Amino acid sequence: MNSGRFKGLALFILAISQLVMALDYTIIFVAMPSLGNALGFSANHLQWVVSAYSLAFGGFLLIGGRLSDLMGRRRMFMIAMALFGLGSLLGGLAESQLMLILARGLQGLGGALLSPATLSLIMSNFNEGSERNRAMGIWASMGGVGMSLGLLLGGVLTSYVGWEATFFVNVPIALIVILLAPVVLTESKVSTGTKHYDAAGTVSVTAGMLLIVYYLIQSPVEGWLSLSTLPFVLIGATLLLAFVVIEKRTREPLLSFHLFRNRNLTGAALTAFLFSASFGTLYYFLTLYTQGVLHYSAIQSGFSFLPLTLSAFLGARLINKMLTRAGVAGTVATGMGLGIIGFLLLTQLSETGSAWGIIPGTIIIGIGQALVFTTMFIAGSTGIDPKEQGVASAVISTGQQIGGAIGLAVIMAFITASLGSDATLETMVPADLNQAIHTAFILSAVITLLGIIVALLTLKQKKPDMENITVTASH
Repeated sequence: MNSGRFKGLALFILAISQLVMALDYTIIFVAMPSLGNALGFSANHLQWVVSAYSLAFGGFLLIGGRLSDLMGRRRMFMIAMALFGLGSLLGGLAESQLMLILARGLQGLGGALLSPATLSLIMSNFNEGSERNRAMGIWASMGGVGMSLGLLLGGVLTSYVGWEATFFVNVPIALIVILLAPVVLTESKVSTGTKHYDAAGTVSVTAGMLLIVYYLIQSPVEGWLSLSTLPFVLIGATLLLAFVVIEKRTREPLLSFHLFRNRNLTGAALTAFLFSASFGTLYYFLTLYTQGVLHYSAIQSGFSFLPLTLSAFLGARLINKMLTRAGVAGTVATGMGLGIIGFLLLTQLSETGSAWGIIPGTIIIGIGQALVFTTMFIAGSTGIDPKEQGVASAVISTGQQIGGAIGLAVIMAFITASLGSDATLETMVPADLNQAIHTAFILSAVITLLGIIVALLTLKQKKPDMENITVTASH
């Protein structure tokens, strides 16, 4: 256990690590029009700037948790932060589309290794009880708030420095964290006589998801049954089936399927998927509205998200009260319900409007986002063996990351199909782009409604014990 002298600093670098991961997910959205023009991205390929990070993060989370257990949480924390910093450096230096996408993938890999290590370090560096609960609460809140704050910071950096700064800003933070980690963090490791990493399982599930989402992204352009896209989904599905077979036969699986017998974990993973597929795509389409329809600069666009950031802070302060009164399922359903209201309000945005029209919807969504983000991880930790808490957290985070990538791809596919032409979002006149964004928000509201149904059907209604609850959140 960590000595009292360094616990404050330990919490600081662990919270900063979570904040940086959350910021990195959304900071790129405001910069995307600028970097897209600079590197010549098409509208469909520009999605890969987001999807490459999400898929690498989601695909490697499970093996990240196992490596952390076997190699040592502090050591893996430092390695992961180094990878994340290197990906950020390469992203800022990128002069081609391929280099930027690879850099985003490297950032995602670093995040996947970093997330379970950070959670385990909180468990091992803070005493069980109120001390650990306070640390977990601060760490978890950095995720929900960081996603909103990233949009504001992205606007400032893109306007005054350039899109490259949205990558470079992570490099000094990563260096400081790496230097402090050996001094302020206590190492922890699971004693085991074997070190089997289930490489076959990791490769099959990651490659399978990459191929399927590539199909979802390219099919609206090439055709859903086109010979240039259909093989990707067929091979991807085969790899995912192979992953299931591998996990059932290997002596130390990447994922033990008995975990899914826990109704709360299954429900939390599905909730995370639907949350990210709806709430997670908001930032992309709101950025399109502010910059593509209203023609705002990056800094104006970033500041238009300030109400969303502030409302997320407010929502984070309401979580404990909501859990006490409504329970886990009720809190998630309430947050999702606020999301529906917010998305429907955003469908009223006009091509001749202003940032003031965004405020009511984003405030409501920000509160709902904070309620769902933390509570879905609390739900997933209920009834899980302490030795499997890291794996359970990785399962939920995997659902979150993959949900974001697939949600964006599916919404884009619906928009493309509704156009009935070869037009892309970047070539639309403001009125048509505004209508396409309305379609995205309607679809997000539908996905959020599914989230309410899943929460009420799968999550137990019992109210959690707030004195002993352990939040296993991750970006």
